[in-house]
Order: sequence, then C-alpha cells, then structure tokens
Amino acid sequence: MANTAMWRAEDVGGSAANDFDLFTHARRNFETSELFDEAIRRGEGFASSTGGLVVETGVHTGRSPNDKFIVCDALTNQTIWWENNQSMRPEEFERLHQDMLAHARRTSLFSQDLYACASPAHQLNVRVFTEYAWHSLFVRHLFVPAERAFNNFEPQLTVLDLPSFRADPSRHGCRSNTVIAINFSSGLVLIGGTQYAGEIKKSVFTYLNYILPAKGVLPMHCAVNEGEGGSAAFFGLSGTGKTTLSADPMRSLIGDDEHGWDESGLFNFEGGCYAKAIRLSQQSEPDIYAASHRHGAILENVSYNSGAGRFDFDDDSRTENTRIAYPLGFIPNASATRRAGHPRNIVMLTCDAFGVLPPIARLTPAQAMYHFLSGYTAKVAGTERGVIEPQATFSACFGAPFMPRRPTEYANLLRDFILSSDANCWLMNTGWSGGQYGEGRRMPIAATRALLQGALDGSLAQGSFRIDQSFGLCVPESAPGVQSQMLDPVQTWSSREDFDWMAKRLVGMFEANFRTLAPFVDQQVLDAQPGRVQ
Repeated sequence: MANTAMWRAEDVGGSAANDFDLFTHARRNFETSELFDEAIRRGEGFASSTGGLVVETGVHTGRSPNDKFIVCDALTNQTIWWENNQSMRPEEFERLHQDMLAHARRTSLFSQDLYACASPAHQLNVRVFTEYAWHSLFVRHLFVPAERAFNNFEPQLTVLDLPSFRADPSRHGCRSNTVIAINFSSGLVLIGGTQYAGEIKKSVFTYLNYILPAKGVLPMHCAVNEGEGGSAAFFGLSGTGKTTLSADPMRSLIGDDEHGWDESGLFNFEGGCYAKAIRLSQQSEPDIYAASHRHGAILENVSYNSGAGRFDFDDDSRTENTRIAYPLGFIPNASATRRAGHPRNIVMLTCDAFGVLPPIARLTPAQAMYHFLSGYTAKVAGTERGVIEPQATFSACFGAPFMPRRPTEYANLLRDFILSSDANCWLMNTGWSGGQYGEGRRMPIAATRALLQGALDGSLAQGSFRIDQSFGLCVPESAPGVQSQMLDPVQTWSSREDFDWMAKRLVGMFEANFRTLAPFVDQQVLDAQPGRVQ
C-alpha cells in the first residue's frame, strides 16, 4: 500500500525544504493501480474497454511556450540563451512560490519520488507534487519510481503542478493566468493554470538540458535504438517520422524522445513514452497501437466511443496533439537498461514539403553541426489554421523550446562526440518528391525504410556518392530497393526550372534563419551551409 505520511522538511531539497513540510495531506508514492482508480473516482477521466485511462486537458491541449519563464539570477544571467527564453525576477518567482504554496494547502495533493536518467553517473532525483491523480500516474509512467529509496530519498529537483492555480501577471511577472517557472538555483519548477501533463515532462527535460552540458554531457531531443550496425540516434521535429522509424521490431528501443550522450555512450532520460496518437494505426505502428490498448495507459485528448468501446485516432476535432503515455516496458523490444554504446549512426530527419531535398545524404561533421543548429522541417497546408502552403520551420537542436543554453554549446558537444566516436551522420527527407506538397508525392515509406536500413547496416556508406549542386550534400548514387531517379530529386520534377527556383528559395530560408547563429560558429560550419559545395 502507498505511504500516506505527511511531508517533512528533510524530504524536500532546495529552497523549498522549509515550505513543503507545512502540507499534511499529500498522498505519497501511490502505486499505478491506486492512481488509476483514484483518477476515476475523482472524475478526472474514465476507463476504456481496454483498461486505458481516457482524459482531457481542457483549454491547453499542448505546451504553452509563451508562458514559460526562467529565473534570472547570478547563476543564469550569463549562461541562459535569453534570446530564446523569457526571464523572471527572483522576487517575482518567490511571490509565485509562496502563493502557490498557499493554494496547495487548500488542495488535495499527490507526490511521486522518481529517477530521471538511466546512467547512474547522471541520475537525477525528482519529486513531483501534483493536484491530479492522473498527473501523478503520468510522471510514474514517464520516469522511474524510487520506492526502494523512499525513506532516504533526497530530491535534486522539485516540481509543483497545480492546474487550478491562476497566476497574476502583475504580481508574478508572467504573461497570463498560466505559468511555467523554473528556478535552476533552487532546483524548483512551478506549473500553474494548465492541465497539459507534458509541461511536467518538458520541465524536467529543460532542467537536464541546463545542468548536463556543464558536465560534458550532451542532452538530446532524439530517439535511440540499437541493433545490427550498433546504436543509432534519430533527431527530428514533429511529423518527420522520429517515433515511427525508431520503432523497429528488429532493433531494441532505448527510448523515443530524450537522451544523453557521455563518454560511455547513450542513455535515456525517461522510463516511459509520450507518443503522438493522431492517425495512429495498427498497421503502421503496431507496438504503439498495442501499448495504447494496455491496462494503465493514459490516452490524452483521444476521441473514444464508449458505446462501441473503440478509439478514433483519426479524430482531430479536439487537437492534432493527441497523446498516449505508458511505461517503456509496454513496448516488447524495449531495452531493459535504457542504455547503449556510442552511436554508429546519427540520423537527422526532416519532412521537406518543398520537395527539393534528397531522400538521404551523408553529412560531414561540420554539416551535421549546421543541420543540428538549423533543425529544419516544414509544415504543410492544413496542419495548422492559416497554413495554406508549405512553411519552413527551424528549431535549433531539434528542440529549441527546451534548450536553456545557447545552441552552439550543444552543437560543439555534438561535433566533439561525432569526431571521437567516428559516427556516420545522415540527413533523411521523409517529405515530398517531384514537387512541393500538393503537387509532388510523399516519399514512399518502403523507400525510406530501405535507405535507413542501408545506413544503419553500413551498406549504404560503401557505395558511390555524388555532390548535390543545390545543397552541397553527399548523396548516394544507388541503393537497393530504391529507384535511382528518386535519389536525385531534380529528376522527379517535370520542370528543371521549377526545381531550381524552389531549391534556391529553400536555400534562402536556411541562410536567413542562420544569420543570428553565424557569429558564434567557425568557418567550417559556415562553409557547410546549403548551396556551398563541399
């Protein structure tokens, strides 16, 4: 049974230690089944016919990046990438802290003691206080419960999550009634005014992204698997195929989202998965589909027909960002250790809706650093309100919203690790060919998988390559199971003139995006920009 003892001052780390002992009603380290039942009893969600917990997140169906703040103090003043992160003064954070504590004393709370990071050398002790039982279940899925160390668990990071709290911009220095505030000096995260559980996960990720580079560890927003040819890391923004391509039944899944790379190799930050569910099908993603139908899985904003006992994964009426949360063990070929050696291959995924990037290209270390800093993909018409034609999207390090430090700090670490491990680097386009979205066609998944297989097993690197004149990329001239015409995008277009115009347009977008980063990189990276033949 779960222990329901009151919080004590010595149980909480950081500056919060003298505050959380005032609570006498928190329910600590409830088991999965207890939290599932409690969430239903409290009306937070309902059980599906398959044993999943179906929940909705209200107004916030995704993260609120404009409501996220970092405390600016002596520690962070010179170390945060302030052009990309919003600041909050220490006195504003402290008012928010005290007001949230007062609110919490009137609220029923749950707490979980958890571990982040599969590497013992970098393990982070996290204590998460939540207002909702299902949020407590969520973090229990996403991280590793620490019951065995219950009596002497010392948190290094504390998260207080109160959806019913409403922040006051004039008092707390925030933008709206919703707030996500991180104080790196005290190891404290405050979340208020949002029911979206992903804010908790991403706050822990942001904290690790700040502390690990100082230890010579590269934190990465990527998936990792391991099999023939060694381990592989998959970078990519939403919609590029990161989860789909890393979920290979012939390879062991290390994790689907957040990892670290140190001198020993790769390690998962998490103990679970938070997979996108929109248009999920049993045929295309059988393991994730099966996980969604297991007892205890959390289905967030997923449409469910109670009468038929069936999910409608194609229903985006509530949001495109439907999600499923479950422990990594729900995936049959998941790694028990959540660790792997140094990657033999690094794959950077992009969905080029302009239809001009080759389906795969081998990158030099400088090119890998450039494309890592760029983090390019494209939105297509219909994915967001107001998007009527393809739009380029750039997110530094393939995860700019979670990167507190300047992107070049992460990119320099990446290049150092690439050089020391001699990893092969690839840029893979899972988007369009033969024309932009609406004119060309999506890369056939069979061809994408064949190219990826060749990259991971080493056979692709043994073939002959040519230099793409539009982007300066090293492109294979042939690959088993793939038409040679597809490897040269211009040959898939009906008009060479139209292709050249579109390619020049995309190169211009890369150049415009990189201007703010150019002063902070060396000449090798500048020479790796698209259009400059290597």
